Amino acid sequence: MPVEPPPSRWAFDAHLAGSDPDDDLVALGADLEPGTVLAAYRQGLFPMPLGSARDPMGWWSPVHRGVLTLDRLVVSRSLRRACRDFEVRVDTAFAEVLDACADPRRPHGWIDRRIRTAYLHLHELGWAHSVETWRDGRLVGGLYGLALGGVFAGESMFHRERDASKVALVGLVDLLDDEHGEQRLVDVQWQTDHLASLGVREIGREEYLGRLPGLLAVPLPRGFAGP
Repeated sequence: MPVEPPPSRWAFDAHLAGSDPDDDLVALGADLEPGTVLAAYRQGLFPMPLGSARDPMGWWSPVHRGVLTLDRLVVSRSLRRACRDFEVRVDTAFAEVLDACADPRRPHGWIDRRIRTAYLHLHELGWAHSVETWRDGRLVGGLYGLALGGVFAGESMFHRERDASKVALVGLVDLLDDEHGEQRLVDVQWQTDHLASLGVREIGREEYLGRLPGLLAVPLPRGFAGP
């Protein structure tokens, strides 16, 4: 099972968001120790840098949260065919997936050295995981995130070949779809047109926060039960 780190000295409460109810950014500062990051996720927040490494860390809880329940995943005929062209692996190349997602050549990159260090540590403790797509022994796509009970908090995904990241998402849903599958969801943070085409929908912040305690009480899927 994942190793629970020492508790954080920081407290989070997304219900106490700032004066602007439409602001996704709800806190600044704290640290990225494993206990702090886990405490934030368990309260519906996640870290994302504001800009340079000198800026305080931003903690976000989207007003409109993008989520995917397993039964809503849209798998087109072409995507189903693509699934046969790749091998899906779990946690065999976490650092490589993280680094591919952090490639500075990608537009809108946000994964800096602080985030990389934090999530590598969480992976070592058994909380952060990668789902990877391989072809002919080459890593060609994947995603990473945190498994917390019935929530898989997706952080980022990448592809080097067409449909490789989509196949990783299909692989993730297959892994989560166990006897507790109806109680699980994938948290993608923000909905995009691309994610909406795969079945992601938006729910309000308060609805997400209200559902979160029950989601966290769901057992981890067997594939994510340890580092």
